[in-house]
Amino acid sequence: MREINVSEIESTVRDLCIKANLHLPQSLVKCIKCAYDKERSPVGKEVIHDLERNIDAAESENIPVCQDTGMAVIFLDIGQDVHFVGGSLYEAINKGVSRGYTEGYLRCSIVSDPLERVNTGDNTPAVIHTKIVNGEGVSISVCPKGFGSENMSAMKMFTPSATVEDIENFVVEVISSAGSNPCPPMVIGIGIGGDFEYCAYLAKKALCRDVAVKNPNEKYAAMEKSILEKANKLGIGPQGFGGTVTVLSSAIEQAPTHIAGLPVAVNIGCHVTRHAHIDL
Repeated sequence: MREINVSEIESTVRDLCIKANLHLPQSLVKCIKCAYDKERSPVGKEVIHDLERNIDAAESENIPVCQDTGMAVIFLDIGQDVHFVGGSLYEAINKGVSRGYTEGYLRCSIVSDPLERVNTGDNTPAVIHTKIVNGEGVSISVCPKGFGSENMSAMKMFTPSATVEDIENFVVEVISSAGSNPCPPMVIGIGIGGDFEYCAYLAKKALCRDVAVKNPNEKYAAMEKSILEKANKLGIGPQGFGGTVTVLSSAIEQAPTHIAGLPVAVNIGCHVTRHAHIDL
């Protein structure tokens, strides 16, 4: 049995909140730089160049890569042989988020009630997804999610008669309807299977996958490629100014589902789809 003091979780989450908002994953940076060569529109190329300059400025000046520093989404994989001591795990996570956003001078965007709209002042509470795994390790991913892109997400409860083409067309329709709102070029997370809420979780999880990693199942990897190709024929282009690069990457996560259903969720990320990870 391994003991971990929750103070270590607090400090780790604090650091990851700041890191995720200041420094994009290198695979995503590389993907954006490659998009410049793929873009055929002169205006689109200039826009991508501006996006690259913004990423470089955030890196060199140590400032957030986007003014919307997002809602803190935490993915926590906990080994079943781990025992947390020193207090409440979830309280420690939220203290870490609070410290990250206040000490890191990140914009606090969370309201305590969806209708009363009073800001909590420290970007808490976070959305926390916990998974129990084998062993005595702890894996923490902090994924700040801006709502310009989050608001463009959608889901649909298909029947089992739906085809692969039906699913792909739905995803592309969601991207088309989103237009310039999610600050394209976009990153697309897709959840297929599970039930109503689990497919949305899968879509979020897919969105936070490294863009260089494809689905290990050939069928779903082919769908990821097809969706990317179809989406980039929409002509929305970088920041909606038109062009050949509307989507940088699409990722699918799938799960078993009921014989009577086929849930599909689409979670859209902007060109600064952020996440930072550590294994304790």
